[in-house]
Amino acid sequence: MSADKEGIFIFGASGHAKVIIDTIEIQRKYYIEFLVDDDTELKGKNFFGYPVLGGKEDLLSHGISPEKTIVAIGDNKARLAVADWLEKHNFDLATAVHPSAQLGREVVLGIGTVVMALAVINSSTTLGKNVIVNTGAKIDHDCFIADGVHIAPGTTLCGSVRVGKGSFIGAGSTIIQNITIGEHVIIGAGSTVIKDIPDRCKVVGSRIITGND
Repeated sequence: MSADKEGIFIFGASGHAKVIIDTIEIQRKYYIEFLVDDDTELKGKNFFGYPVLGGKEDLLSHGISPEKTIVAIGDNKARLAVADWLEKHNFDLATAVHPSAQLGREVVLGIGTVVMALAVINSSTTLGKNVIVNTGAKIDHDCFIADGVHIAPGTTLCGSVRVGKGSFIGAGSTIIQNITIGEHVIIGAGSTVIKDIPDRCKVVGSRIITGND
């Protein structure tokens, strides 16, 4: 515990949580009190140096302290569901930005969003709630990223790209300028997107596959 830092807990105990824990520790804005995970086998154990309190019911019986949390779940659907549950139970979602990330002027980050090491977000870009901008991802000027999107490591979004709610942009992908990606789209790793993608589609390479659930 530190008098000059605010307490926080992490919801999720996985590899993605390790990266968020590193980010929070290096950012030095919060101190982590414990982790929460619905995997019953993790209850009472230590994960990456922090105790796992238990699942949702254990959190409620523990009492709302601390009030702030970050959801460390990579899967978009699961992350949004947990974030919604936490907000309904009066927990506050926090943001975390690694100090090595670069944010331009007029960049807006929604609550619950995390920006990992060496990411670049250029000017006048808006990110919604519970977005992941993963390691080394680059988002250029005037982009709009909706709630619950995951921008995977090494991805490049050129200027004025729009990404709909809950979409996943795979590692190393490139989205050229002025493209709109629909909601709940999956862009496979290493893909190049040169035209708009409708809702609930999957892109492999440069080929669109419809019917993504």
